[in-house]
Amino acid sequence: MDCELCAGAGGDLLWQDGFCRVVRVADAAGEAFPGFCRVVWHQHVAEMSALAPSDARHVMDVVLATERAVRRIVQPDKINLASLGNLVPHLHWHVIPRWQDDSHFPAPIWAAAQRAAIARPVPASASLLGALQAELSTLNEMP
Repeated sequence: MDCELCAGAGGDLLWQDGFCRVVRVADAAGEAFPGFCRVVWHQHVAEMSALAPSDARHVMDVVLATERAVRRIVQPDKINLASLGNLVPHLHWHVIPRWQDDSHFPAPIWAAAQRAAIARPVPASASLLGALQAELSTLNEMP
């Protein structure tokens, strides 16, 4: 099977546990939308409904922790969450920071650009990781 998310990280690895990983998108989309991350399930599964309920809760907890970390560090106007898998049928979630004046807003980032891209500061991976670890640590404190 030729699955790019089985063969590689899918971006620059920020964090992982035994079930999933958080990567920083390291391509043109990551440059256009600083702080763009993916949460990738380690095992090759195509759909959320294929996971055990506890695994589905875990991956969603990580997705939401990633969203909170990205919001804290890059302070976007909006976050888009997407799990498509049409081209890469391996369970992964996109956590995409959006701004009202970004190149594609209000359309999805995969649509045609509506205006020129605006250069935004690129957050350091260490900053994203620190915020993500802080958010993930709260998961252990919840009842």
